Amino acid sequence: MSQYSIKDLEQLSGIKAHTIRIWEKRYGVLEPDRTDTNIRYYSDEQLRKLLNISLMLGFGHRISKVSTWTEDQLQQEIQRALRNTEQIEEQAVADKINGLIMAMIELDETKFSDIYNGSIKKRGFEKTMTEVVYPFLERVGIMWSINEINPAEEHLITHLVRQKVIANIDALKPVEHPNPKKLVLFLPENEFHELGLLLANYIAKANGHRTYYLGQHVPLQDVVSVIKSVQPDYMVTFSVTALQKEGLSAYAETLCKEAGDAKLLISGRTSLFGDVELPHNAQHLQSMDALSELLR
Repeated sequence: MSQYSIKDLEQLSGIKAHTIRIWEKRYGVLEPDRTDTNIRYYSDEQLRKLLNISLMLGFGHRISKVSTWTEDQLQQEIQRALRNTEQIEEQAVADKINGLIMAMIELDETKFSDIYNGSIKKRGFEKTMTEVVYPFLERVGIMWSINEINPAEEHLITHLVRQKVIANIDALKPVEHPNPKKLVLFLPENEFHELGLLLANYIAKANGHRTYYLGQHVPLQDVVSVIKSVQPDYMVTFSVTALQKEGLSAYAETLCKEAGDAKLLISGRTSLFGDVELPHNAQHLQSMDALSELLR
């Protein structure tokens, strides 16, 4: 059984720790356990319950009402809401993200498809990816960083998203940008979390730019070789697990030294970039919206 601090719950659910404490006292929605040293912690079941409650609040229910439901009632209401397409379309982005986390934890492909299709109908593919799916993947990255995710759960949901992105890349019609850029996209050695990179590839192509997609687990010397051959405008990379803080600066420094005029755009776990100094021609890519804006 996993153990979460209240700060972990805040990061994974998007609900402030202060609010969670109020809900505990006023409505008894969660009952934290304690370690032998009297430190409060929460279980997998309590995380699931919090995410489900957040999902129902996003569908317009009040916490005072949701807190009185049994677990069976809560699940029934969730299924009823997910069958209502209009409700899914209007559901807040934060609650869609929580819904995707629940779909992942419960290995529920139907729940994932309901939320994804509802967002596609309202926002279209690119906005669904930049506003819903990419922030969801950042949450998954947090779960990886605190070792609180089952690989099978992550593999199922990322496989589903990967299929969607690749299908939409293949379906893109040629677009001419008035000033097209060249981008080399790759993941560092031992990095296999590819979805962010695939999405960046989609955004670049959708905006009429030329991409050289190298994919997962690319040795540094191979990246350098392609950079010297292609002479790109941008290098794009992501790290969820491969790079640590102490190695990130050195990796970026080496790339930027070999890059000529190319700029390095690097993204990954938010915690990775806290106090890391990047070279002058490198930029922390904080969101897919930032990439879209840059390439437009």
